[in-house]
Amino acid sequence: MLVGLCSDTHDNLDLARDAVETFEERGVDTVVHCGDIVAPFTASVFDADFAFHAVRGNNDGEWALAETIDEFGTYHGESAALTFDGVDVAVYHGTSEQLVDALVASGDYDFVVRGHTHERTHEERAGTVHLNPGGLPFTSADDAYHVAILDTDAESIDFVELSG
Repeated sequence: MLVGLCSDTHDNLDLARDAVETFEERGVDTVVHCGDIVAPFTASVFDADFAFHAVRGNNDGEWALAETIDEFGTYHGESAALTFDGVDVAVYHGTSEQLVDALVASGDYDFVVRGHTHERTHEERAGTVHLNPGGLPFTSADDAYHVAILDTDAESIDFVELSG
């Protein structure tokens, strides 16, 4: 199973559309957004030919965001514990590094996927992969926007740079 991972789109419609196009081209089954979509009009871009899951980011203050996502996907609130083909995935925006570290250290998940820092991360700690697909580029973070694709069969990650 292929799972598309993205975060921190911050109402950049071009990048959100590029992410959806990339996920569709790659044939992903499900997309997980790690927060900071921001507004319902950007969330609507993800109403596509895949299952969609999202968690709340610290910039997701629009009250209608959850309702909009629930029309075509699942809005999980602050965090989610998901299982894809026997692969356990924790999803959290990542505003608390202490909580991210606790999720990774718990050993309950194969992957802990987060956003917030806008920096791609792919590290393994004691059998759990800590993963951040990245976010909109800004000083002291990534210089380009990326999404990631998790292959649950191979338990591998492929980062894809998007131009927007």
